[in-house]
Amino acid sequence: MTNKILKNPEYFEIKDDKSCSVYCGCNQEWYARKWQRMAGCGPTTASNIVIYCNKVKHIDKGSAISIMNEMWDHVTPTLRGVNTTKIFYEGFLSYADSNGRKADFEVLDIPKDAANRPSYEKVIDFIKGSLEEDIPIAFLNLCNGEECRLDKWHWVTLISLSLEKDKIFHAQILDEGMIKTIDLDLWYRTTTLGGGFVSFSMI
Repeated sequence: MTNKILKNPEYFEIKDDKSCSVYCGCNQEWYARKWQRMAGCGPTTASNIVIYCNKVKHIDKGSAISIMNEMWDHVTPTLRGVNTTKIFYEGFLSYADSNGRKADFEVLDIPKDAANRPSYEKVIDFIKGSLEEDIPIAFLNLCNGEECRLDKWHWVTLISLSLEKDKIFHAQILDEGMIKTIDLDLWYRTTTLGGGFVSFSMI
């Protein structure tokens, strides 16, 4: 098995001092308003990336929510949510600029039309390259196809990649404050709307 994983996944650990719980990444359910909880997967994923880039172990939940609330003003959902990588990366760059920080990004879109999509090998190379550089990846899934462990029309944070058998790659993602495992090959073969991947580095 070949594994690619971020060097410090503990940076995603969020402590709730009131309940003594420890979460893996942010949860959009922490937003105060109903619309935010419904549409907040984009700014929540962006917040995970900021938390990792800040390189602080065991951030407290209150501080994580503060980042989420600020991020909402930049990676702001439309009536269709944050349904393109462009909305996501432009918002993230706006957040970085407003905080006096520099952010670089790479993007790989997966179009709806399967004939226009990058190859599966290119998708895997994109993910591998980011993880090797210790960069988490924002993953937009507009249609989960047959991968039932993914929600459709949804952003998650991709943190690791493993080769299970010939060309069958599984990935670990952060979603709902926990780690989940998905089959990337199954998603790529069966999604009907596609999505995209964005990787950020920020100083």
